[in-house]
Amino acid sequence: MKKPVILYLSLSFIFISILLIAFLRFTDNKQDREKQYREKFSAHTFALSVQIPEKIDFAGEDVPLDLYYVREGLDRELLVNTYWHSNTILLLKRAGRYFPMIEPILKKNGIPDDFKYLALIESGLMNVVSPANAAGFWQFLDKTGREFGLEVTDQVDERYHYSRSTEAACKYIRDAYKKYNNWSLAAAAYNAGQGRISRETEKQFVDNYYDLHLNQETSRYLYRILALKLIYENPADYGFYLRNKDLYPPIPTQSFKIDTSITNLIKFANDNEVPYKVLKEFNPWLRTDQLKVAPGKSYTIELPKKKHLRYSQLQADLKDAHAIFNFKDTTSGLKKDIGEQKE
Repeated sequence: MKKPVILYLSLSFIFISILLIAFLRFTDNKQDREKQYREKFSAHTFALSVQIPEKIDFAGEDVPLDLYYVREGLDRELLVNTYWHSNTILLLKRAGRYFPMIEPILKKNGIPDDFKYLALIESGLMNVVSPANAAGFWQFLDKTGREFGLEVTDQVDERYHYSRSTEAACKYIRDAYKKYNNWSLAAAAYNAGQGRISRETEKQFVDNYYDLHLNQETSRYLYRILALKLIYENPADYGFYLRNKDLYPPIPTQSFKIDTSITNLIKFANDNEVPYKVLKEFNPWLRTDQLKVAPGKSYTIELPKKKHLRYSQLQADLKDAHAIFNFKDTTSGLKKDIGEQKE
């Protein structure tokens, strides 16, 4: 064999060997990087099964957790709301502002405090409108709202009125309880309607919510209420560490009795030193930019004082506001991790 051929073969072998080594090293590095990536993921991302309490009640009525379908129904809603962090944190924050308004109205009307969670799951404590045109915190249809004493017109829609819609919801719940003598069925009737619940209990020979076969929305309804109740009352058990100062605080308002028409609510707001946006936020029942008042009738408009538009002033004036919250500040258990004392 001639020397040039031998040299050529030798160089080719060396070149191929270098390529093979480079390829193997590249592949090994790529595999190492992938392994490291997966190890980081597993180290920093994990999910645990949620805690099911040994017992829980709704409005004083025991929930039969020994039934597998009840336990699994609650488990589902706890999982959804525990791991839907952004939504659940917002619900807890809004509850700080609106529960102190809802709670005394429920109490005055003899409705169990647990029904505040019904409003929480119905609307997220926002003045939303459903695909069926149910509106406000308590999601009244216009016809049902009128039946329970709310004014619903193009100009004034009290389904969006915080206190008046809560009063109307109390009437509906109390009416349902008189029919069923059962708070859980009264809550289900709020979602599905009394007619539907009455037909199903009679047809299925069932006298309680938990044994009823219902559409998916109503079947999940009470479990969603229970899940939010558990998280609100035991936030640390479900991984939520909020301080009282993290909640949206109630904002003091001043009342204006209106017995004559206002042709320009924008000017009315500015005359009282708040933006029109704020007037609409505190009085969402006002559906236009004017308010026509019939003879002998009056309305009440609620507005915060200008100083309470500033968060720092609001916190200073409400430094003891946490006393009105039922929410448990749970951050003391995080002191070592976040280096912050309990507020």
